[in-house]
Parts: sequence; structure tokens; C-alpha cells
Amino acid sequence: MQKVVPCLWFNGDAEEAAQFYVSLLPNSSLDGILKSPADTPSGPTDTVLTVEFTLAGMKYMGLNGGPQFSFTEAVSFQIYCDDQAEVDRLWAAIADGGSEVACGWIKDRWGLSWQIVPTRLIELLNDPDRERARRAQEAMMQMVKIDIAEIERAANG
Repeated sequence: MQKVVPCLWFNGDAEEAAQFYVSLLPNSSLDGILKSPADTPSGPTDTVLTVEFTLAGMKYMGLNGGPQFSFTEAVSFQIYCDDQAEVDRLWAAIADGGSEVACGWIKDRWGLSWQIVPTRLIELLNDPDRERARRAQEAMMQMVKIDIAEIERAANG
């Protein structure tokens, strides 16, 4: 059993968000829905109160808490991608109804921030040739969605 489970606060659409999130990555599932046994400030009896889901093997909970709180960039989820095709697929899915930010950051339609990060970028930023790493980082800083081929070109000078 996972000891710590992140709880994400939604305004009535936790189930929709969870269904979307589990569609993004393998080893993901919608695990349970709890309907409120009594009226709460966020809804009447029998409305969806919480949604348990697994995303890439990690447990989460979505709570329909109401409009009092919203997501900020202070918390984001990174998805490490093996290739440009995976970056492009995830970017397109999350951008649908969301908003592109910068440097691989994107917000989904609920306002949750994601970082779509190619593992190749991490390798280049950790290159022992610090000049090569600097060029890769400077190229990344000019991007919205990360382009692996362009970062490699920049790193190679």
C-alpha cells in the first residue's frame, strides 16, 4: 500500500479529470468512486465526493471540494518521455482545453500544471561538458514544447 497519496482538489469534476489522466499513461486506472453519504458544502448527498485513481503506478485521490481553491504552479507533475512522439502525444492531449506555458510546462483544462520532459533533455543538461549543457539549457529556455532534435542541435553547437 502506498503510504502517501496526493489529493487533488476539484470543483465538481474530479471524476472527469481522473478519467482523462488515466487515459494518458500506461499502468493507470480508475480505482474507486465514493459518493457522499450526506450533504456537504460542495454538493448534496450521493454526488461524487472522491475519486481514487492510479497514474503510472502511483495512487491519487481527486476530491470534489468546491470552488474555494484552485491549482497553482507551486505544484506540478513531471512526465518523463522517451522520445519526441511521446512528448507530442502528451502535449496535444493536455493542451486540449488547457494552456501552453513555457519550457515544457503546460496547464490542463482544470489548471493543473504538468512538465512534459524528454529524458534526452535531462541527459544533455547533465552533460559533463558544461558548455554543451549550457547551450542545451539556453535552447530549452526559448521553447514552449520541448523539441529534442533542436536541443541536440543547440548542444552540439
